Amino acid sequence: MKIRLLTFAILLATGGAFAKSAPTPSVAMAPNAEQNQAAVWVARFLTRLHYKTMPLDDAMSQEIFKRYIDTLDGEHWFLLKSDVDSFSRYQTSLDDAILEQNLKAPFELYQTYLKRVRERTGYARELVKGEFDLNVDERYVYDREDEPFAKTQSELDDLWRRRVKNDVLRLRLAGKEMPAIRTTLDKRYRDFEVRIEELDGEDVFQMFLNAYSTAIEPHTNYLGPRASENFNMQMRLSLEGIGALLQRDGDYTMIASLVVGGPAERAGDLKELDRIVAVGQNDSGPMVDVVGWRTDDVVELIRGKRNTIVRLEVLPASAGDAGKTTLIKITRDKVKLEEQAAKKRVIEYSENGVSHRIGVIELPAFYLDFAARSRGEPDYRSSTRDVSKLLAELKAQSVDSLVIDLRNNGGGSLSEATELTGLFIDQGPVVQVRNSQGRVEVYDDPNAGVSWSGPLAVVVNRASASASEIFAGAIQDYGRGLILGETTFGKGTVQNLVDLDNIANTKKNTLGELKMTVQQFFRVSGGSTQHKGVVPDIAFPATMDSADFGESSYDNALPYTEIKAAGFQRVGSFGKELSILKARYESRSKLDPEFKFLLEDLAEIEKARDEKSVSLLLSARK
Repeated sequence: MKIRLLTFAILLATGGAFAKSAPTPSVAMAPNAEQNQAAVWVARFLTRLHYKTMPLDDAMSQEIFKRYIDTLDGEHWFLLKSDVDSFSRYQTSLDDAILEQNLKAPFELYQTYLKRVRERTGYARELVKGEFDLNVDERYVYDREDEPFAKTQSELDDLWRRRVKNDVLRLRLAGKEMPAIRTTLDKRYRDFEVRIEELDGEDVFQMFLNAYSTAIEPHTNYLGPRASENFNMQMRLSLEGIGALLQRDGDYTMIASLVVGGPAERAGDLKELDRIVAVGQNDSGPMVDVVGWRTDDVVELIRGKRNTIVRLEVLPASAGDAGKTTLIKITRDKVKLEEQAAKKRVIEYSENGVSHRIGVIELPAFYLDFAARSRGEPDYRSSTRDVSKLLAELKAQSVDSLVIDLRNNGGGSLSEATELTGLFIDQGPVVQVRNSQGRVEVYDDPNAGVSWSGPLAVVVNRASASASEIFAGAIQDYGRGLILGETTFGKGTVQNLVDLDNIANTKKNTLGELKMTVQQFFRVSGGSTQHKGVVPDIAFPATMDSADFGESSYDNALPYTEIKAAGFQRVGSFGKELSILKARYESRSKLDPEFKFLLEDLAEIEKARDEKSVSLLLSARK
C-alpha cells in the first residue's frame, strides 16, 4: 500500500516549472469506468479509515449535493432556483450513485450549469454593446454567497445588468474610455465561457468527489490523475515563481499568504488579501484581465521561468470593491533554502537608564533536509540545528532575552517542532497525536539540558499553523515563555496521501490520489490545537478575520476537543506579572502614533470586509 504521511502543511505556491496542457472540450460529458472505480475506492477509505468516519448514506448524499451545487455556482450567478429545484431529485441518491458506480447525475447537473454559463456570458456581451447611465443611484451586490438563487429569468437579467454596469464603472474609474471598456469586457466574458467549456470529464469528476471529501472535513481532498501528477511534480521540482499562495474570493483571485523570502515577499508591494485583477508578462506584455477566472488558470499565467518578470494589477485588501487598483512588478525567482532558513538580529534599547539587548530569531518554517539526513551526511540542514547555532551566537553577543518569531510560519516537520521545543525545556513530552482508533502517541524531547534558559517570548499570528502551533503550545503549557500576537490558524490534523492506483493494482495514474485526514494533534496539557489554535498570553490587534482565514473559517472543521494531559512538569508561571505586562503594553500602545495608525487601518479593512454591495453611482464611487 503506497501511503505517504503528510506531517506538515504543504504550501503550493505559484511556482513550479511544469506546463499545464490545455484541456480539450469534451464531446460527450459522461463518467468513464475508471472514475466509477475511483469513486468506490474513495468511499471505502473515507467510510473506514478517515479520522472522522462518516457513513455514505442519504444524509451524506444531501451534503454532497449542497456542496456540489456550491462548487458549480457558489455565488448564485448562473443557475435559476427552478434548476436547483429540478436537481433535488438527486439529493438522497448520490450515495447510491457512488456505490453502484453510476455517476451520470453529477455530469447531468454540470451540463445544465454549462448551458446557463453560455446564456449569461452571451447576455453580458450583448449588454456591453449598449449604453450605461452612471448617474442612477442603485447598488450592486457583489458578495452573493448568502443570497438566494434568482427565481425568474428577468430577475437574473437585472442582477447581470448591475454586474456588467459595475465592471464598466470600475474600468471608467481606472481611466479607460468606453471603446476600450467594451473591448476589455467582451473579451473577459468570452474568455470565461471558453474556460468553462474547456473543463473536461476529469475536472467534473474531481469537483464532484471533492464535494464528497470536503463534506467530511476541509483538509480531505481528491486529486484526479492530472491534478495528482501536477501535485507530485510540484513536490519534486524546485519552487520557482513569485512565492504566493492563491485562493478564490468571489470573482477575484486573492493572495492568501506569501512565502517568506520569496520574490513577492521581497518585493514588498504585494500583501495578503490583495486581489488580482489582471496579469501581464515582462515589462510591456498586454495585461490579461483575470476577474472571474479559475484560480489554477490565474496561477498558470503567474508561473514562469526564473528571472522573468510578471506584472500584477491588484485591488488592495483595504480598498474594498470600489477601490483603485495598483500595478506591481515582480521578478520570478527560485525560493532559496537560505531565505527560508532561521535568521537572527539584536534589538538594543534603553529604559530608565538601563540598556537592554533582545535577541530575535525569525523562523519561516520547520524545515529538515530529509534526503541529506537519510544519506548520513553529518552537516544536514534543519531548523533545530540552525536555531541552536544562532542561540550560541546570541549568547556570545550577551543578549538579555530572546524572541522566537513564528509569524507566517505555516508549519513543517513534526520531528523538528519536537526537537526545537527541546532547546528550551529539559526533557519531557512535547505533543500528543491521536489516530482514528483513538490510540494516543506521545512525542518527547529525550535530550537533557537546554540551549537557552533566559527570558523567552514567542510571536505568532493567524498564519502560524501546524508545527508552529505545536511549538507555541508546548512553550505556553510548560510556562517556559510568553506567547504574543494573534490567535494562530488552528490546524491540528495530519493527512495521508493514498495512491488509489497502487491500492487497486491498476495501471499508473488512472484513478488519482486521496489526501485524507488520519490523525489529530493535542497539546501536552490535553487541549487541541485544532480549530481553537493557540491563544496568545498578550493579544495584538487581529490583522485577519477568523471568519475569512483559519480553521474556524471552515463550516465543518473538526471541533476543538481535549484528551488526558501528558505527564509533564511546568517550569514557570507568570501569574501577576502577566497583568503587569498587559498594562504596560496597553499604556505604550495608546501613546504610540504608529500603533494608532495601525488600528485605524485595520478598522478600515474590517469595514471594507463587511461590505457586500457597492454603489453604482459614479459620483459616489469617485
